[in-house]
Amino acid sequence: MVTLNKIYTRTGDAGQTRLASGAPVSKTDARVEAYGAVDELNAVIGVARLNSGQNDRIDAMLGRIQNELFDLGADLATPMEPAPKWEALRIIATQVERLESEIDWMNESLKPLDSFILSGGSPLSAHLHLARTVCRRAEREAVRLMEAGEVVNPEAVRYLNRLSDLLFVAARRANANGAGDVLWRPGATR
Repeated sequence: MVTLNKIYTRTGDAGQTRLASGAPVSKTDARVEAYGAVDELNAVIGVARLNSGQNDRIDAMLGRIQNELFDLGADLATPMEPAPKWEALRIIATQVERLESEIDWMNESLKPLDSFILSGGSPLSAHLHLARTVCRRAEREAVRLMEAGEVVNPEAVRYLNRLSDLLFVAARRANANGAGDVLWRPGATR
């Protein structure tokens, strides 16, 4: 468990921070960028949840995902090499599989798509679309970390990839009983 007695430490005043391993890095380090994007995603999902009151199952799912995003942040903040001296918190395959199951459940009642979708409709849907775009950026940052030569838990990248799909389907589901999908109309304003 984490204990925070003092919020400011002044240790980051010169543009440095520490990874979970204790190693000092720049605040612009690829690893910090990756878990920072995950943190931003978590905040956007928190805003989306302000509008999820009529969707108890979706709200509970998003609440669990917020907790899992903290796990994911811890995963990304803990380098895999050298191996930490403790059992690091890592995203596991069953978490990705649960996202897939939830996607299937939400998608069952939705009409097939015949166009791309624009963000909008209900406030919940619009916020979930925003969360989806932040999730895609977090995924790109995690991949960029791998491309920089760092070893990254492959389940962490899979989780982000699947989560963006889940957020897309959840945004559609949020519009299913009212506003409906906002469809792209190619060239409609020429």
